[in-house]
Amino acid sequence: MPSPTEIVQSLYAAFGRGDIAAVLDLLTDDVQWEHKGSSGAAYLRTARGRADVARWFGEVAEFDEVQAFEPREFLAGAEHVTVLGWERTRARPAGGVFETDWVHVFTLRDGRVCRFVGLYDTAAALAARRAA
Repeated sequence: MPSPTEIVQSLYAAFGRGDIAAVLDLLTDDVQWEHKGSSGAAYLRTARGRADVARWFGEVAEFDEVQAFEPREFLAGAEHVTVLGWERTRARPAGGVFETDWVHVFTLRDGRVCRFVGLYDTAAALAARRAA
C-alpha cells in the first residue's frame, strides 16, 4: 500500500492534470473537506461526501483560475500529511491576481483521504476579487 505522503502526492498530481475524478477516487465515501477563511468565495465551506467535494471543485473553478500551484513541503505522520505550499491565482470575474502561501492537512483512513482542511490568505484573495 502506498504511504500517506504518496497518496497525497497522487491527489495533487491528479489535480494538476485537471483529473477531478481521480482526486475523488482517493477520498472515502464519508470524506469531510473543509476550506477555512473569511468570506469571499463559495468554496470557503465544509463539503461532506464525494459528490459534495465534486461540487466544491466546481466552485473553485468558478471563482479561481489557478495559474501556479506548488505543494512544497510534505510533513507526514502515521495517518496524516500536512502540506505547505504556494499558489498564484486569478480571481474571477474581476481578474485580480493574488499569490498566497497555503497549508493543507489531510487525514487518511485505509489508504484514502477521510478529512481535508485547507487554509490560505483569504484577505489577498478577497482584494483580488474586488479588483477592477
